[in-house]
Amino acid sequence: MMEKGAVLMLYFDYVNRPSELLTAEIMSLVGNIREKKGRQELFIEAEPQILGSLLEVAKIQSTGASNRIEGIYTSDKRLKELVEKKAEPKNRSEEEISGYRDALTTIHENYDYIPINTNVILQLHRDLYSFSSAGMGGKYKNTDNVIAEILPDGTQSLRFKTLSAYETKQAMEELCAEFNAAMHEGKYDPLLLICMFSLDFLCIHPFNDGNGRMSRLLTLLLLYKSGYIVGKYISIEVLIEDSKYSYYEALQASSEGWHDGENSYEHFTRYMLAIILKAYNEFEKRMEHLRYRKLSKAERVEHIIKNSLKPISKSEILELAPDISQVTVERALVELQKRDIIQKIGSGRATKYIVK
Repeated sequence: MMEKGAVLMLYFDYVNRPSELLTAEIMSLVGNIREKKGRQELFIEAEPQILGSLLEVAKIQSTGASNRIEGIYTSDKRLKELVEKKAEPKNRSEEEISGYRDALTTIHENYDYIPINTNVILQLHRDLYSFSSAGMGGKYKNTDNVIAEILPDGTQSLRFKTLSAYETKQAMEELCAEFNAAMHEGKYDPLLLICMFSLDFLCIHPFNDGNGRMSRLLTLLLLYKSGYIVGKYISIEVLIEDSKYSYYEALQASSEGWHDGENSYEHFTRYMLAIILKAYNEFEKRMEHLRYRKLSKAERVEHIIKNSLKPISKSEILELAPDISQVTVERALVELQKRDIIQKIGSGRATKYIVK
């Protein structure tokens, strides 16, 4: 613990340490993402009229997933109503969901004009808690915190001791300054620097609450500013939620030795790059399905099921064809079963469909 008046000893080395990430595996991921980014730009240029539905679905999914990772839930119906601003929050969970919606919208609509500095980070955190009466939004933590996990027997295990509250303000200023300097120099690919920034932010843990959600919002902001806008159309937060155990493992592996500058950013960087690449692959798949709009909606549902390598659920069909209503999908599924083209597997929420 630092004594009052001491100088922060932690140093964010964005000049030399990114060179540790220039492994064959990581650079292959970077190369693949760059290639996908180029193809995405062509898709957006050629098919701008069909991206609106993807954008709206991703906004709902991102808001829901990023909050669920932190144990904040509401029903699917309420989530959709809140994101579409057709309802007002009724409880604390819905207040935080509404705050995330607004912060995400700010990033989506203004990323080109948002600089990376502590004032912006505090503003986004204030937006995150704009519906809350707790008064914690836009303020750095005032007590020390730790990252812990709940073990099967109900006890807590210390996963990581974050930076002290006293050190936080200076650490955030230095983090932003070093990141911006490295980006300006252009020596390393922005993807590497973004992953490092996200890991460092999580290790500082600058707020009493909302650090995980803020890290995901800032990651999207940094990706968008570097031209990687896939997160607007495919929810990166959902992909993280679906692999959250790998996410926590990578975070833990890369945070070991962080206070002494002896950690390895490789584990977390490799995980995040794999998530970004998966988002691009998912984007291409969904664009491919949307290209079949000239078919009838029932024919498109049939096409989606026939081209799935595994049983597919109704919700997955709706994600792939966000412009088709749930009622239309349900009618198509009934008709395809009557025609003996597909069969239903499972029941209730576990129901899926596959070609016979």
